[in-house]
Amino acid sequence: MIYDGAADPVAPSTRTGGIPLVPPDFDWPRCAECDGPMQFLAQIRLDDIDPAEEGLFSIFMCQNEPGLCLEWEPESGGNRAFVFRSEPLAPADVPVGGVVLLTETAAITYAAISEVRYERARQRWHTETGGLLRHVLGQLGGPPEWLQDDETPTCGGCAKPMTFVVQLEEGHDHRTSMNFGSGCGYGFRCRPCDTASFLWQP
Repeated sequence: MIYDGAADPVAPSTRTGGIPLVPPDFDWPRCAECDGPMQFLAQIRLDDIDPAEEGLFSIFMCQNEPGLCLEWEPESGGNRAFVFRSEPLAPADVPVGGVVLLTETAAITYAAISEVRYERARQRWHTETGGLLRHVLGQLGGPPEWLQDDETPTCGGCAKPMTFVVQLEEGHDHRTSMNFGSGCGYGFRCRPCDTASFLWQP
């Protein structure tokens, strides 16, 4: 996943930042610890992974009191991930107060690299293209590159391990980036149950 400049904040494409596209009955998620509205981080088009799929995978995380709300754990209530299917999606009503939006909306393009491990693919892209490593924003599909132990979440519905969707770097510019403790974020979903989960590791 490569940084591709600024994006429309309500674009239906895969992007970081901007305003999430959501179904009509969507309630902006709030942190279980501080009760503040979470920050919208990114949306991933599911057909970017599998052309036969439709909908968006969207990620939110509390940034009202960074480090105090356990926003790095998948079940702590400090972050949320959703799968929004192909029903009519529209820009969400953004809540007032709290830290709810990133300061930049970044477009994403893709580079296919024939490496099994993400870090090797990242380094190879940098070597072959001369592009800046900080412009690599993560990977879509494949195996996750864990910075610590494997923390693949279990679906709360069927109790089976979830499927890896996306690994995210913090961003191309520290002034506008997400906050993963200088690490990476990891998004997962359960296809049969349409549930989703998110965590990060420093």
